[in-house]
Amino acid sequence: MEGTSLSASFGNMYTQLLTYLLVSLGYIGIFKKCGVKKRWAFVPIAREYQISLCADKEKEGRIYTVIYVFIYLITAVMKLLEGYSTEAVLFLFIPLVGLFVTMVIYSIKIHLGLIKVFNRKKRWIWMFIFFESLTILIWGYSKKFVPSKTVENLSDAKSAKGLERDMAAIDNGLTVNIRERTVIDFFRKKTLLKDVHMQIPKGHMVLLLGGSGAGKTTYLNALTGYEKADASIMLDKADVYKEYSKMKYNIGFVPQQDLMRGTDTVELTLSDAALLRLPTSMSIMERENRIAAVLDLFGLMAVKSSLVDKLSGGQRKRLSIALEFITDPDLFILDEPDSGLDGVVARKLFEKLRGIADEGKIVVVITHTPDRVIDLFDDVIVLAKDATRTGRLAYYGSVKESYEFFGKDSMEDILLSINQKDEGGEGRADEFVEKYAESMKEKVG
Repeated sequence: MEGTSLSASFGNMYTQLLTYLLVSLGYIGIFKKCGVKKRWAFVPIAREYQISLCADKEKEGRIYTVIYVFIYLITAVMKLLEGYSTEAVLFLFIPLVGLFVTMVIYSIKIHLGLIKVFNRKKRWIWMFIFFESLTILIWGYSKKFVPSKTVENLSDAKSAKGLERDMAAIDNGLTVNIRERTVIDFFRKKTLLKDVHMQIPKGHMVLLLGGSGAGKTTYLNALTGYEKADASIMLDKADVYKEYSKMKYNIGFVPQQDLMRGTDTVELTLSDAALLRLPTSMSIMERENRIAAVLDLFGLMAVKSSLVDKLSGGQRKRLSIALEFITDPDLFILDEPDSGLDGVVARKLFEKLRGIADEGKIVVVITHTPDRVIDLFDDVIVLAKDATRTGRLAYYGSVKESYEFFGKDSMEDILLSINQKDEGGEGRADEFVEKYAESMKEKVG
């Protein structure tokens, strides 16, 4: 009986291996037709994601891949628990069945997408369900099966020429040299930001402009050291990355959403921030004086005893800014500080930020309504997606010169000029990236 059982095990293993090889060979043919690298055909899990790209079902492919991993992990845990805890195995069996059913549903969605891309009739789905190996081989090598479109291979797209050299650090301001910021995104290396170089003097209020996916958040995270890039970030010739433990207190970042407790008073909220962020060597009197000064600066002295939940939208926003300004940072960054505020209140807030910049600080702001307060800004940074969908620097300089550079008379029109055509824009990002890089090469030498 043992010999029979062993023979059956080897037979089952042989069948699984043969099926795996046949499917892999079929995937090679399909991947070649769709423009996907053939090596993925032999990588479990990854190849299923790649076939979703061929099917123009990338979102479904991500979900399918995650479910596949969970099923594999749960199955592995169940095998380890066999003979030890029957109850635990049965408990895990329930979510395993649910995940398996979900995976089958997404597999059908992906194959229906593939059928559509190959311009075949939907009844082919039954062949994929019951005769997967054979069907994939036919689709991979029969000349009758041709996809109507191929996977967009951005790595083969021509990247716009940039400055491609670091700028010298200035004594009194911020010097940014971001050479590259990359991530691994579902088996692919993705470049989020590339070749961003600039010098921002102190006393400047700067608008950060860019469409969705242009790299604004990536730029800010690299700037603050929150997510380090292949870069050199210098503030007054102090290296933000190398001296991060010290420099992080000299950089204030105000996110779009605040995390303040509504049941605390304004003064207590600011006091907690002061205890956390101000140097421990500072005396109690100095700390109290700093809190009072910030309350006064942002017009919160009259409501210092009020609960955060009782504040108006404008007051709450000013408090969230005050929390970051408690350390008196030289670099102050704000992500949509006017979100949810009406025009008058937003204007007053930006005037306050203008006053902070005039004190010798660098203030960098993202806002979706820049034209209503553009007169308060000195400079504008314009980030755009190039042909490879990588965030690039299309312009940095004075607001006044930006209109001439882009040939537009508003920030909204500038944004439209660099946005991709499939986003309703003019699709001229690469043109301006190269134009700006050439102008900078003349200045840098």
